[in-house]
Amino acid sequence: MDTQDGEGPLTGLRVVDLSTTAPGGQATQFLADAGADVVLVEPPGGSPMRASAAWPAMSGGKRSIVIDIRDDDGRAELDRLLAGADVCVTTMRPATLARRVLTGDRLAALNPRLVSCAITGFGMSGPWADLPGYEALVMAKLGMFHAKANMVERPGPAFVSVPNASWGAAQTAVHGILAALLDRESTGRGQHVEADLVRGVSMIDAWNWFGELVGIRWPDAYRTVAPYTEDGELLSQMSYSLLAAPTKDGRFLQFAQTGPRLFVAMLEEFGLGSLLTDPKWKGIPKLESQALRTELWEIMLEKVGERTLAEWQRVFETNPNVSAELFRRGPEALDHPQLQWEGRDVVIDDPEYGRVRRPGALVHVGGRPFLPPRPAPRLDEHGAEIRAGLAEATGASVAADVPPSLPLAGVTIVDFGVMFASPFGSTQLTDLGARVIKVEALSGDTVRNVLPFPESGGARVMQGKESIAVDLHTDEGLRIVHELARRADVVLQSFRAGAAERAGIGYDALRAINPDLIYVNAPGYGVGGPYGHRPAYAPSISAAVGLALTDAPGATRSVHTLEEKKSAMRQFNSATAVPSLQADGLAALSVASTILLGLLARQRSRLTGALTVTMLATGTHVLLDRLVDFPGRPQTPEVDDDCIGWNALYRMYRAADGWVCLAAPAAKDWAPLTRALADEIGLADDPRFATPADRTTHDRELGEVLAQVFAHSPAAEWEQRLLNAGVGCVQVTEAMPENQIQTKPELAAEYAGTATSTMFEEHLRFGPSVKFSRSTTQTKGGCLAGEHTDAILKEIGYDTEVITDLRGRQIIA
Repeated sequence: MDTQDGEGPLTGLRVVDLSTTAPGGQATQFLADAGADVVLVEPPGGSPMRASAAWPAMSGGKRSIVIDIRDDDGRAELDRLLAGADVCVTTMRPATLARRVLTGDRLAALNPRLVSCAITGFGMSGPWADLPGYEALVMAKLGMFHAKANMVERPGPAFVSVPNASWGAAQTAVHGILAALLDRESTGRGQHVEADLVRGVSMIDAWNWFGELVGIRWPDAYRTVAPYTEDGELLSQMSYSLLAAPTKDGRFLQFAQTGPRLFVAMLEEFGLGSLLTDPKWKGIPKLESQALRTELWEIMLEKVGERTLAEWQRVFETNPNVSAELFRRGPEALDHPQLQWEGRDVVIDDPEYGRVRRPGALVHVGGRPFLPPRPAPRLDEHGAEIRAGLAEATGASVAADVPPSLPLAGVTIVDFGVMFASPFGSTQLTDLGARVIKVEALSGDTVRNVLPFPESGGARVMQGKESIAVDLHTDEGLRIVHELARRADVVLQSFRAGAAERAGIGYDALRAINPDLIYVNAPGYGVGGPYGHRPAYAPSISAAVGLALTDAPGATRSVHTLEEKKSAMRQFNSATAVPSLQADGLAALSVASTILLGLLARQRSRLTGALTVTMLATGTHVLLDRLVDFPGRPQTPEVDDDCIGWNALYRMYRAADGWVCLAAPAAKDWAPLTRALADEIGLADDPRFATPADRTTHDRELGEVLAQVFAHSPAAEWEQRLLNAGVGCVQVTEAMPENQIQTKPELAAEYAGTATSTMFEEHLRFGPSVKFSRSTTQTKGGCLAGEHTDAILKEIGYDTEVITDLRGRQIIA
């Protein structure tokens, strides 16, 4: 049966939320939106997250109780709360968890059915475990600032403002929690889950891991073509299709004309159709000389600038073969026509914050959220009622031992996703034991060929899967996939609006075959509406929801000259299209969460209708603190035009060699910082910096002072010295993160695993996104297109003679 109005698939579950940072808050937000009773345990004075602009949305529908867990009475009260809970979420450092007596073992002894989840910065073990878990430190240490280096014109790394690692940690925590709850449904036992920002952000990379792997193993295998020359001129032919350019009235558009037919349509709309037959432009867009490549780029930039935004919007409304996204920022993203059509632009009257505008729930069922939007709680608003229902902590005995197993063992997912965002969501679940059957076209998924080395582009998205290549346009092919759906637990599809129905694999058709089927839509834009028919690409989604202008706000400051327009496009290219950090990977995390939610809903006899999660909606949740709007909202920090950082105490500095990243934003960080630097400068005695307000007022001067200090010593020395003093500071790694983890044994041991595949034989890959105290995980390699076609067909009843006939008639491959 479907869930009832006023309830969600997680109704009846209680979550105790002890988190004080966004990864925990967003993880429990997902659970609350699905109906869980989330109890915020706040310290006296309130959670530090109340200072965030995201708070009214991130805490919507939760309940608040104030408990001082630092004293004995508070800890006893917390124990009683946890004794009757189903889930507990923390975001403390490992040492703090031990000091607060909130370790997994201790919580399991208190409540054997409890699923506890600890979200940390670098993980609970390994060489980085004790580092402060600030987003910036994770990104700097891992090499993500280096990956985005071209986001700024100066040499060196670039500060990344989009909270990629926090989003990754939040969603992987959801994966671990839901998988552990699924396991509990059959075993009766809870367990401890570990998630962290490093593993979370590693789940965003599309294919760069295998690009680096090829470079390490076979350095002469192919030559990587950068998108731009050393002089900043356009080099990659794909960049023409992904043109970013300002209109006549100064608004930037991100085009996505990636197919040959769409590129031709783009040229024709620009009035450049004659170039297609002109001998001078032979092979366009693959041109032989740099002079021609630069000339074409400049012509196209000028053509976009000949029309206003309104004129271009009329083009997009009337020419179905040409589309572009407006670069939006902040709450303006919620004006997007698709979000408006889906009702994802939500306004709620909050008794404390007034009129709050915010993104709606991430997952929709039947075109709407599980529950209506609800306001955030006032401090201790529900303290009395929660205390009245507290059970006495009994120190219940641990349930009988359960043999460790994969939490998703026995789950079968039929995956019709294409490219990366949707199918990589199901890939993440193979590490937890799900069997994923990837249905591919006879020629294989397009993602397999995005890199010049065979299979390297699709190796990551195919990890742990079985592939069947079948022609869905034939009656025989359709019968095959219908039989797969009949035997499956989940069907995942990411086609544009209406395409799944036309192909015979829509929700109604497959639910008629398998009434217990969990059906997940994961398109770029939606299953209907004004943009549902459009193809979605990472750069266009990044522009639409504000990811691009969050990372590179300075790109559009001045675009009067041709050189300024080129500079803006170079910055946007790095802001939106770096494989390690892009909208596809962000959305894949949401897809995995949605599949797990469907599985748990069915297990709890709350089977839902078709679940829908989109790339566009995911982007609005990633940037929650920038999209939520209400009177008097706190100012969200913005990176400077030089991409150094947010303020003097949360930014990069040049050292004598390389760069360091300082993260000392809290008032309690100031005294340790001043003591650590006392030999160089007397910051503690400088009246300009006496209080947090003074430091904000004189932020530029403080930055200048610290820049002079850091320039005197090597980066590695600053890291050791400040960390020893209890101050967050790391050397900025100037290497690609995927290369660093593969080539440093101590990092590979913690964050990677060994897999085997037909193409790459034995190789390293990123490890599973979460750790469990009892359940196991696995690290499998990828597969070739159609590698398992015969085996799967035999499994569902086809004999060798029929399989040979189907292959001869090109129905399978």
